[in-house]
Amino acid sequence: MTLDEKQALLRQYAAGDITWTSLRGRGIGNYRDVLAGLGALGLRPPIAPMDGPNVDARLRGRAMLRQAIEQAHPR
Repeated sequence: MTLDEKQALLRQYAAGDITWTSLRGRGIGNYRDVLAGLGALGLRPPIAPMDGPNVDARLRGRAMLRQAIEQAHPR
């Protein structure tokens, strides 16, 4: 995959046009690479709406991430 093709996929992902599963199916298998690529393009990962059956699990996951970041980089 060329750099231009990868960047196009990352732009589609950031816009919410394709999913993480689609990225993996197209050869981008490491989510850290996705985050780094989005950052290099000045983009952010898409944010799914907070509705549906898994909202509580997502909120717990976000809280765990915030706690881990705070512990690694206290203010």
